Amino acid sequence: MLEDLTTAASFSPTSWPAAYPRGYAVVDVETTGLARDDRIISAAVYRLDARGEVEDHWYTTVNPERDPGPVWIHGLTSEALEGAPLFADIAEEFTARLRDRVLVAHNAVFDWQMIAREYARAKREAPVRQRLCTIALSKELGLPLPNHKLESLAAHFGVVQRQAHHALDDARVLAEAFRPSLRTAAANGVRLPLHECRPLTEWSDRPPAPRIGQQAGYGGYRTGSWRPARKRPACPYPNPGRFEAGGRLKQGMRVAFSGDTSVERDLLEDRATEAGLHVATSLSRLTSLLVTNDPDSGTSKVVKARQFGTPIVDEAAFGQLLADVEPASGA
Repeated sequence: MLEDLTTAASFSPTSWPAAYPRGYAVVDVETTGLARDDRIISAAVYRLDARGEVEDHWYTTVNPERDPGPVWIHGLTSEALEGAPLFADIAEEFTARLRDRVLVAHNAVFDWQMIAREYARAKREAPVRQRLCTIALSKELGLPLPNHKLESLAAHFGVVQRQAHHALDDARVLAEAFRPSLRTAAANGVRLPLHECRPLTEWSDRPPAPRIGQQAGYGGYRTGSWRPARKRPACPYPNPGRFEAGGRLKQGMRVAFSGDTSVERDLLEDRATEAGLHVATSLSRLTSLLVTNDPDSGTSKVVKARQFGTPIVDEAAFGQLLADVEPASGA
């Protein structure tokens, strides 16, 4: 556990890390669901300065042009969203809120993916180049949380939630919890877990398969789908062996993936390839690492990993490891 927050707050202005970002956009979006063809129905942004002080906040509902999904969670009915602006109508304002700032969110991969898709549908580019996940930051700080839910992070810092799953209140709660986290990280010289965001610019529409009880084309809703990922080149580096817990990834390591991932699988595999890793489609005794968010599942890769003693990490840990891959010997 890093030093106490009260101590962390009492350092001189000159001690703030020069490498830290100059501003943050704390974001929360509510959506029609979790799939890649789901839509944003509300969004909120708290803009913070370099030291986490709130500058302003903004909130809007968004017409998803389809059914709103789990109303019992987010409370936004079709009637409530009928007169809301389309995402294309709020994209310019959203851009102004995000530009030149690090996007901060709880499980930031999800929020970033949803935002990037909406921009791609609107034939625009999201102005985000880096994101910071408060789950990853809490792990870096060693916060004694029972789990990584937003309510647990809020409770740790004494932040009161007033309306869970309302984008504006969730963004407020996260901004209030992020501020002391940021100051603690700064006071202890912790490197922030920043990740690159690659804007998506391609999106194609296909007629959707009808849902149960629906006719095809219900409500004019059309399902989006990603264009095929580019073919990845062969890894030019020899396999240095297995990943060791607490160590670094090394170029040439064979990495396999199993189960659902928050980041699109093709994008995640592309990132691994670009880092100099060998993306394996199957698992063998030569596999260096298995990435899965469900290590207790009975998939063939997980079963083989247990048999072979292959190291296993989750997607969030893998994302952090990708930020510091060791060059291959002689590279």
